Amino acid sequence: MLFSSATFLFVFLPVVLLFYFVPLFRQNPQREMTKKNAVLCLASLVFYAWGEPVYIVLMLISIYFNYNIGLDLEAHTFNERRRKKIFVCAVVFNLLVLGFFKYFPFAVDNFSRLFSLEIKAANISLPIGISFYTFQILSYVIDVYRGKCRAQRKLLPFATYICMFPQLIAGPIVQYGDIERQLRNRRIGVRKFSAGVLFFIRGLGKKVLFANTIGAVYTEITAREPGTTGLVVAWFGILCYTLQIYFDFSGYSDMAIGLGKMFGFDFIQNFNFPYTADSIKDFWSRWHISLSNWFRDYVYIPLGGNRKGTGRTIINLLIVWALTGLWHGAAWNFVAWGVYYGVLLILEKYVFGGLTEKLPHWAKRVLTMLIVIVGWVFFSAESFGDAARYLGAMIGTGGLFDGTTAFVLRSNFFPFAVMCCSALGFFRKFPKLKDANIRLALQAVGYAAVLTLCVVSLVSETYNPFLYFRF
Repeated sequence: MLFSSATFLFVFLPVVLLFYFVPLFRQNPQREMTKKNAVLCLASLVFYAWGEPVYIVLMLISIYFNYNIGLDLEAHTFNERRRKKIFVCAVVFNLLVLGFFKYFPFAVDNFSRLFSLEIKAANISLPIGISFYTFQILSYVIDVYRGKCRAQRKLLPFATYICMFPQLIAGPIVQYGDIERQLRNRRIGVRKFSAGVLFFIRGLGKKVLFANTIGAVYTEITAREPGTTGLVVAWFGILCYTLQIYFDFSGYSDMAIGLGKMFGFDFIQNFNFPYTADSIKDFWSRWHISLSNWFRDYVYIPLGGNRKGTGRTIINLLIVWALTGLWHGAAWNFVAWGVYYGVLLILEKYVFGGLTEKLPHWAKRVLTMLIVIVGWVFFSAESFGDAARYLGAMIGTGGLFDGTTAFVLRSNFFPFAVMCCSALGFFRKFPKLKDANIRLALQAVGYAAVLTLCVVSLVSETYNPFLYFRF
């Protein structure tokens, strides 16, 4: 079930909110919070089972196993040897589950090719959101082992943390320490709920009105026969994908944050206008922030970070970014995409940092965007071959123009320009009206118009993909 679907908007969400806010224990806040967690947990399991009911069993096993792992780690506080065995067992179990469903076919295929064997892995469908909830589970296990947080002694709050539907399928990746108190006690007022609604509508608009619209253009361009796409259209196509993936993913993150607020939770911001970055480091401090934080806290720093000399820092960066690429997908083009950024960050830090700092601010932003755009070619492609062919079109192997150049640019220029302005944060710079009442009225009309357009679009259109379902 997608957030951007009529079923979710008009059936699932209203029913869940109704049960969530109907008070049963007015005089007992603790019991009322338990009821709310139970409603949210049950709704999340229904949400997850909607598309893949078989994998609800896998999620329940993971929840129960890791809940008991946390209790065992805390029960053996003074037996470090025992705790380490429990910890290693938990990490291996969770990584094996993720590895089997996400990487086993990839590993078998590469083994078969390497030794010229005729081995084919069974066609295993990828459980939706497994990369996200596995990382949340690992953050809990690691933090309990480190002593950064106490083990959750009640199964219901722990299950709610793992399977909470607002951030289950696309993040943000919520670390347990950031949400532990909110699971026990959270305030849900009118102001917070209203802010959540606005966040959700904004994210829905990004996804439905922007990402879906511009994504259809990119899909049409990449569906052409190889060698028939001119340089101008090829660049326009990858620019469309650059906008699509931003509005698609940041839109889902905004919807998740908004839903979280409706239920009383505060999730971290996952995107902060990444296309305004003036360096690769700056870009990754703004793009998928929760994932960057996770790899920093649980991989880069434990490996030694930058504390053990330049050589070790370079190795640590390459490991982290290779894993980042692999996290996004079981294919070599994703690994190459991750290493691409690892190498660029190393070059930026140790080779070209002084030179780029001398550039004008606008030049640094343009250079960063060119690097990011080229990276999206590898990310969006199904294989190295597809990426190579598209890069070839971008350097002119199909000529400068093709027969559709004028039509493609003319028919898509206006929405493309509006989306560019939005992604680059230009609309933030508009002066705000001084009269609060007029400002609120215009805001209400604007958000109502966005919601109406989204509903009309969802009813009338069939193109509604979500790119991160692949991961």
